[in-house]
Amino acid sequence: MPSATKKTHFKTLQKFQADYSPSVFTQYESERTGMRVVVVDQPGPKVLGFFTLATEIHDDSGAPHTLEHLCFMGSKSYRFKGVLDKLATRAYSNTNAWTATDHTAYTLDTAGWEGFAQILPVYLEHVLVPTLTDAGCYTEVHHVDGTGHDAGVVYSEMQGVQNNQGELMDLRSRRLLYPEDVGFRYETGGMMEQLRRLTADRIREFHREMYQPKNLCLVIAGEVEHDDLLQILDGFEGSILEDIPKPDAPFRRPWVESKQTPPLRKSVIETVEFPEEDESSGEIMVSFLGPSCNDVIQTAALNVLLIYLAGSSASILENAIVEKEQIASAVYYSTEYRPDTVITFTLSSVATGKLSQVERRLFELLHKAAATALDMDYMLECVRRQRRQMKFYVESSGSFFTDSIINDFLFGNKDGSTLRDLGSLKEYDELERWTDSQWKAFLKKWISDAPHVTILGVPSAKLSKKLKSEEKARVAKQKKDLGEEGLKRLEKKLADAKAENDREIPRDILEKFKVPSTESIHFIDTTTARSGAARKLGRLENKIQRLVDGDKSDLPLFIHFEHIPTNFVHLSLIISTASVPVPLRPLLSIYLDNFFNTPITREGKRLEFEQVVVELEKDTVGYTIDSGSSIGNPEVLRVKFQVELEKYETAIRWLREMLWQSIFDETRLKATTAKLLSDVPEEKRSGNSMAYGVDVMIHTSPESIGRARSTLVKALYLKRVKRLLQSDSQTVISQLEEIRQSLCRFENLRVLVIANLEKLPKPVSSWEPFAAGLDLTKPLNPMDTRLSRLSDAGRNPGNLTYIVPMPTIDSSFALSTARGPDSYDHPQVPALMVAIAYLDAVEGPLWSAVRGTGLAYGTSFTRSIDSGLIQFDVYRSPDAYKAFAASRKVIEGFVSGATAFDPPALEGAISTIVVGFANEQATIASAAQGSFVRQVVRGLPDDWNEKMLKRVREVGVEQIKEVLRSVVLPVFTPGKANIVVTCAPIMEEGLMKGFLGAGFKPEVQPLAFFQDDYGLKAEDGEDDAEDEEEVEEEEDMENGDEGSEGSPDGEESDV
Repeated sequence: MPSATKKTHFKTLQKFQADYSPSVFTQYESERTGMRVVVVDQPGPKVLGFFTLATEIHDDSGAPHTLEHLCFMGSKSYRFKGVLDKLATRAYSNTNAWTATDHTAYTLDTAGWEGFAQILPVYLEHVLVPTLTDAGCYTEVHHVDGTGHDAGVVYSEMQGVQNNQGELMDLRSRRLLYPEDVGFRYETGGMMEQLRRLTADRIREFHREMYQPKNLCLVIAGEVEHDDLLQILDGFEGSILEDIPKPDAPFRRPWVESKQTPPLRKSVIETVEFPEEDESSGEIMVSFLGPSCNDVIQTAALNVLLIYLAGSSASILENAIVEKEQIASAVYYSTEYRPDTVITFTLSSVATGKLSQVERRLFELLHKAAATALDMDYMLECVRRQRRQMKFYVESSGSFFTDSIINDFLFGNKDGSTLRDLGSLKEYDELERWTDSQWKAFLKKWISDAPHVTILGVPSAKLSKKLKSEEKARVAKQKKDLGEEGLKRLEKKLADAKAENDREIPRDILEKFKVPSTESIHFIDTTTARSGAARKLGRLENKIQRLVDGDKSDLPLFIHFEHIPTNFVHLSLIISTASVPVPLRPLLSIYLDNFFNTPITREGKRLEFEQVVVELEKDTVGYTIDSGSSIGNPEVLRVKFQVELEKYETAIRWLREMLWQSIFDETRLKATTAKLLSDVPEEKRSGNSMAYGVDVMIHTSPESIGRARSTLVKALYLKRVKRLLQSDSQTVISQLEEIRQSLCRFENLRVLVIANLEKLPKPVSSWEPFAAGLDLTKPLNPMDTRLSRLSDAGRNPGNLTYIVPMPTIDSSFALSTARGPDSYDHPQVPALMVAIAYLDAVEGPLWSAVRGTGLAYGTSFTRSIDSGLIQFDVYRSPDAYKAFAASRKVIEGFVSGATAFDPPALEGAISTIVVGFANEQATIASAAQGSFVRQVVRGLPDDWNEKMLKRVREVGVEQIKEVLRSVVLPVFTPGKANIVVTCAPIMEEGLMKGFLGAGFKPEVQPLAFFQDDYGLKAEDGEDDAEDEEEVEEEEDMENGDEGSEGSPDGEESDV
């Protein structure tokens, strides 16, 4: 390690600690190049880096976006594509990047400082001194392939989004908000027509202009060795001085020294069509120019006001528009922090014929709010809740401060004064003193009376056909103009470029970077205690257990405690679902969505749902109910509260009230059902989501709550429930009551409490009122498992291959499923973990065979020990069978011995597994939850990770080959795997031919084939007719309008 005493060119600008967090901020600046560094010191196993450049451009060429990809193609000292990711994998690291309108950020996510320090200078060289070759620009940005189709990583990415609803509406809004000489107006991702003309020289010019150390800020969060960091950066700077513009050359600071955004002079409302077969509903987007992001009081006030207006089902806009009038499925708000912060409201799933009417209603509500007295008690609670949540998120997210630091770098004062605002939340003290007139003046100035831009998004089936027809004609003309000889030349040019890009990386480059030790990865330790039925898992001897025992409660309720240094209580109730009648399980969708948005009875009086929500927000930091997927068990339910320590008993009271004292109100149930139904069409438009949707339908039994709550059940079942609520609401209410009674039994309940037990009074006895009235003599039911709820096809895969045409997609997605280990103690688990990590590695064997050749955007394996299944996923492919076949060939090569394993890559695979364990405990709360999952959900010893990592390191090549042969290869084998493919209708024939030729027996079925009503039949057949129309529509698409499909080449991971 370099000497900490050697002087560097970096000076400390400031160092301070936040008064609401243990995080310490240190800001450095290089006196040689102007590079800035902000370190956020915080404990944990992860070190996170965000290397950010302000990137301003005044066109739609996409140059900023192209660099996000091209920088990963090699650098001055490492002139090989993929070398950065291969080195990063060995150093317990993952790389990625994003391009925003105003900046580009490159991320480094590492377990431990030693790995981060090793890869840091290599990564920065790729960013500041990349190769930017003609061949790299040709394959990664745009080219025409040998078939005459436009392709390229960036081009294909933008092709997938340029004409979707959100992009079209957002772009038109920006065109109206900003004049031509303001960079916020432009599409930095690139428009297809401009990407086709973009040159390598223009990209290099933009890089030289913007990618300078003086325009770079490194944001690093975690346990950082500061002296080591500065020595590394100082050496790196010295190595690139000859390759960058002179540090003292004139430089205009992007955004700050550019022309500023003029104020909006008048409101504008425009209609934007977007391609969509279903023309029933559209969307409304309303945008305003707000206060400066550098004004901490105004920014905090804006955040609070938006919560007041649209932060919950009790807020003004959400309550009126969604809950009562049901004229939209949701009211969302968002902010883009800039010198003139953009404030946007989005109203989703609005009836197309009522878009203008609903937009007017939005402003009626805003004007009314500004003209009448505000609910100042609720406003005060919004201020306090925002402050509570800020403190909570500091604990629960390792990257909480990142966005604020990046915004300060982009727009803040160079002297660091605006960065220092992060050290305090005193702005909320001032906002607590704001009066009704101050809040209304703020509301009028920035929102209700402010000029704005409204975009009405109108779906158009005609536009959908027009775009496909125009693209088809453009490509046909392109082919004709090029001619056969021209296409051959382009095919050779592409092959030559790929050959140049894909030169093999010399092994010595990789091997000179040794795999770091794990000593700098500081895993988080938590302490477990148990009470009640949880004691049956084993007696514990530790200080925290003695504290729990000291509560002197004989309550038999299963309570698992995890002690961590936190200012909050994370409280979860895990509910077994086996006792819910199977025909009623689809109603769980309504039960869960309604759970916190319903009236309750308290002390004999009815509290309306708005009051319930307001009080919940007052007493908590957050609250949710969902399946137990987040704790590794999707077949149980999980109710979760986050509260301050002093609100522990209050949270328990809320839990009891919401479980037993809630009222199933007809009006609320109708609103909930309508909202859930409105989301179904959007869910059914996604090829990837529907591949997984069909997978759940065929591999799980009707007993599975994951299946019962899936889109393909909701599509039928909720339509019929909606009708039943109109004709016989009491039946639905009685069924929900039956669900409540079946769930809320003592024998179904397990409690998880994550807290600082040394500060938590009465950890056990506080639960006695909760358990009052329950039959405490019943033995605890076993925890439900996905394995026990598999269908026959899930227990014995090998007989099903479905191809599902979908007119809403232009690509294909595949999911193949076979049997895998169903026990964490299975002897093949360690080898399977290594095999999958090796195959799935960035720039690994599958990446090269599939993504690198343009056969798919990506592939991945998933091992689910909890279900005893292994799955292989092909994501967004022009031909899912070809991607599937290429992947199978890779596996066969390793099994037969024709392909040798690469020792450095095997080391990288083990490093990836280490990173996976670190990710599970990236924060103190996630470490505590992980301990519960291991001990309670999976029944494993608390040191299972350590023992498994030891077994993983002992895995040999022969063990990997055997697990590939016996576990992985069956995923590609007829008679052993079930396959689901969703695709554009035009692809159906080719996919059928491919899978038939491979020995599978595919059948084509529409989505409607997989829907299930769980026995709730339609009275008049109306919605059955709708499903028949869906089938007919899909058949029409197959026989008629053909979508265009590009043939993308290898896509970079850092999208």
